[in-house]
Amino acid sequence: MATPKLYFNKKDQPEFFKELSQRVNQYFSERNISRYGNWRMVLKTVFMLALYFTPFILMLSGVFTSFWPVLGLWVIMGFGMAGLGLSVMHDANHGSYSRSKRVNKLVGFVIHFIGGYHANWKIQHNVLHHSFTNVHGMDDDINLSIMRFSPDQEWKPFFRFQAFYAPFLYGLLTLNWFFVKDFEQIARYRDLDLLKSQGLTYRKALTEVIIHKLWYFGLMIVLPLLLVAIPWWQTLIGFFVMHFICGQILSLIFQPAHVLEETSFYKPDDNNSVENNWAIHQVRTTSNFANGSRWFSWYVGGLNNQIEHHLFPNICHIHYRKLSKIVKETTAEFGLPYHQHKTFFAALRSHFSLLHALGTRKYDLALSQK
Repeated sequence: MATPKLYFNKKDQPEFFKELSQRVNQYFSERNISRYGNWRMVLKTVFMLALYFTPFILMLSGVFTSFWPVLGLWVIMGFGMAGLGLSVMHDANHGSYSRSKRVNKLVGFVIHFIGGYHANWKIQHNVLHHSFTNVHGMDDDINLSIMRFSPDQEWKPFFRFQAFYAPFLYGLLTLNWFFVKDFEQIARYRDLDLLKSQGLTYRKALTEVIIHKLWYFGLMIVLPLLLVAIPWWQTLIGFFVMHFICGQILSLIFQPAHVLEETSFYKPDDNNSVENNWAIHQVRTTSNFANGSRWFSWYVGGLNNQIEHHLFPNICHIHYRKLSKIVKETTAEFGLPYHQHKTFFAALRSHFSLLHALGTRKYDLALSQK
């Protein structure tokens, strides 16, 4: 079984993306700057690595020997872990961190310190999410049996409470990657014939997953259990807290970019087609938030400029803020929406309002009355 193809409507204002691309190319050529990262990306990488590993080294060195100070180190590591995922690994695995494929591969390896597996992430995110954003049955980011992210997904009674249990599940994101999801994904991607897109056989992928899980388990669990002078269960609490913080941050940055009241959701017709062309589809299914906060944008790797990212995923995020003016003006000229929330909390409110509406079927009712 192979993953089905999705056909976008190439006749739907094809001049939009042509004009937008021309303007973006002009932006870089006029300034004679690279689309990739620069010294600011290197500096950010060093900072995020330090935020993650400095507390860990302090913990292992025995500087702190009681629970609460050690827990505080795990908490800091959680923020560093999320920062690495959002600001460093994400660009590298999109190929936008550096012009060098070797550098991108090396920096992209950081995902293994978050508990994930690079090949699975590239398939889920780069292939299935970016290609089929908010398309029922094809976008892996909204295909969860325990959550209802799309009105086209079959409703189940327990979805009534999803707006309440979602924060807890979001916190389990990276723990699920580490213990369950990577194994489940390589089997599913084998069946969809997607592993070969990463140059992998199932056996090779499974071997790599096991190796990476083993060294990560030894580094992040066994070493602290052996070297940190606190009871074993306190170390496990710290490990859980680190992952829970990271999972919360990652989920609450990515979900309010697409699963919102104002964004659109699609289901392929009988010919596996959707009504928009690819670029317009990305605009209609994506939203920005908190674009006025530079420090927030810096920490989340520019992913609050999600529209710019989805239109130009191979451009480093350090350019998104400047490109957003071009994108916003061009969408307005072509009569297209440019979804954005002034603050992060406004985006979260829209996200959880939609979760509630999908769970109680209010969203379905509103659609049926149109």
